[in-house]
Amino acid sequence: MRLALKISLGVALAGSLTLIALAQKRLTPAEAKEHFGETATVCGDVVSTRYVASTKGQPTFLNLDKPYPNQIFTIVIWGNNRSKFGTPEDDYKGKRICVSGKITAYAGLPEIVVDDPKQIRTEAGK
Repeated sequence: MRLALKISLGVALAGSLTLIALAQKRLTPAEAKEHFGETATVCGDVVSTRYVASTKGQPTFLNLDKPYPNQIFTIVIWGNNRSKFGTPEDDYKGKRICVSGKITAYAGLPEIVVDDPKQIRTEAGK
């Protein structure tokens, strides 16, 4: 019984460490397109933002390194989570940030959908 418990705990710990290691994979916005489906951290400059209150889901978009409509990476905050972030389209614009989460694709472009402010970290210097 003890051996089975130790094995279970070891497997759980190894799985947790793997998730932490994956989240620590640091990418540029341009590199993100090669990592769909992976959990990683993407760092770049917020060069354009938009809160679309009139659209279904009321998304807020934060585009890194290249502005809309030529964006190469987008952070999406859905309206149901927006209150957790304050006014992200103003608070993050012009700053260098890192976002952690699963990289997904929308219209072939990489994005991370965030639901917790802890997923976004402002880097020093901006």
